[in-house]
Amino acid sequence: MLSGLLIVLLPLVLGYLVPVRHPTVLAVINRGVNASVYLILLLMGFGLAGLENLAGQLSRMGGQALTLFLVTSTCNLAGLWWLSRRLRLAADPARVVPGAPTSKLAAMAGSLALVGVVVLGVALGLAAGRLSAIPLHAMAETLAEWVLYVLLALIGCQLRNSGMPLRQILLNHHGLAIALTLAATSLVGGLLAAPLLELRWNEGLAMAAGFGWYSLSGILVGDALGPALGGVAFFNDLTRELVAFVLIPLVIRRHAALAIGYGGATSMDFTLPVIQQHGGVGCVPVAVVSGFLLSLLSPPLILFLLTL
Repeated sequence: MLSGLLIVLLPLVLGYLVPVRHPTVLAVINRGVNASVYLILLLMGFGLAGLENLAGQLSRMGGQALTLFLVTSTCNLAGLWWLSRRLRLAADPARVVPGAPTSKLAAMAGSLALVGVVVLGVALGLAAGRLSAIPLHAMAETLAEWVLYVLLALIGCQLRNSGMPLRQILLNHHGLAIALTLAATSLVGGLLAAPLLELRWNEGLAMAAGFGWYSLSGILVGDALGPALGGVAFFNDLTRELVAFVLIPLVIRRHAALAIGYGGATSMDFTLPVIQQHGGVGCVPVAVVSGFLLSLLSPPLILFLLTL
């Protein structure tokens, strides 16, 4: 199991060791990450189509994803509310950037587009199953594994070249505290949800360790535990992001740490415009640091937990 962890972590580490200076190369890397995510999710849907009693499996996935989401979100909200009362991190409406783009609809449309890719993969898998006697579903899982290695290398390179020096991260105590609270409460939620989902304790922890990074959590869990549980992890983290778009404007002025933290890893990208629009520019560095730390922690933590 340890060798399997090292094999998957190696591309991430190698990618992190590569410094990139040229903007054109960085743009190619970003496009490569997006393309790899879409391809793997398409292949994940293709693999789902090969499951026996697909309708029953999908129904079970929905119930499991909802259970995991409710348990982890309850723990997250309780922990972040407690932290908000102690940090006293305040939003500053006077420093909201006038006309700053929230991109809520565009970001939500992008999230739902990923769901559409999974659905498309299921449709293609069902069609292939009727037209071909070759076990294409097994081939899709093998191909997804190799694309995953490429994706991890590209993500490692992204993190290395994100412009976030380690000194800047460690000195932002608010961002660090929010990230640690979100991570700890998510893992508590995963541990509590494991028996409800009929999973081993480490599998429950791994399912909750995506911290909102739905595209990656679904891929990593699916590669280790199969496409059904990969789908559960994907929809759990996707639901977090969609709820965050609604929650952030409602609570950020009174509980800034809660609003920033609940977005998890997405606080540095997809939900960042909403945080900036409703919380002011002072919340942006905190959100970026929190999201960056959770993005850095999530892949190796998921992989480690799945090897236990």
